[in-house]
Amino acid sequence: MLHCDLMKTRQYSSLCTRLFALILGLAPGLAAAASIEFRVTDASGVPLQDVAVYATPRQPLPPRPRHEAIIAQVKRQFAPLVSVIQTGTAVNFPNRDDVRHHVYSFSPAKTFEIKLYVGTPAKPVLFDKPGEVVLGCNIHDQMRGFVFVVDTPFVAKTDAAGRAVVDDLPAGEFDVGVWHYAQSAVQPVRRLRVSGDQPLPAAFTLQLRPGQIPAR
Repeated sequence: MLHCDLMKTRQYSSLCTRLFALILGLAPGLAAAASIEFRVTDASGVPLQDVAVYATPRQPLPPRPRHEAIIAQVKRQFAPLVSVIQTGTAVNFPNRDDVRHHVYSFSPAKTFEIKLYVGTPAKPVLFDKPGEVVLGCNIHDQMRGFVFVVDTPFVAKTDAAGRAVVDDLPAGEFDVGVWHYAQSAVQPVRRLRVSGDQPLPAAFTLQLRPGQIPAR
């Protein structure tokens, strides 16, 4: 009896293995997630930090859940300086300073105002249109922040080495682009085809307006 049960177990395991292999053969895009490795520099070859990078799928994909984002006020600055989010994301603006702030934006992609407050506002701000948004504070003129809103969940932001990775991509074609708040011209998107084999490199060079990057 034990021998028979063992044989049945082995047959079942073998059947599952063949079925799994068949599924992967029919849908190779499910076998492994792909990724794009961005590298962004300025015209002098200096790595650029805080560049928004994104990959917009050209094929329809199932919708993904959206998560709330946070842009705080810390030491009279927006933290983070740059945020890249998907259209339809709600953003909280907690004030973590011991003074009141008055956050606003006049940008066409999102116009709003949170009048003098401390703590966290009762409702987040919904960013429901794609585009670039400049943040300010009516009380502290030196405060600037930037939000880049795109119609895709596949986003990231470059680090101090000018690098960023957008991963968990299904195999297929994507429109790939970058954005920096001090760029002097809009960067055209590139069409790339990705698969689960190897990370796909994407290098960009940006022309910046002089004197627009704040000291860190």
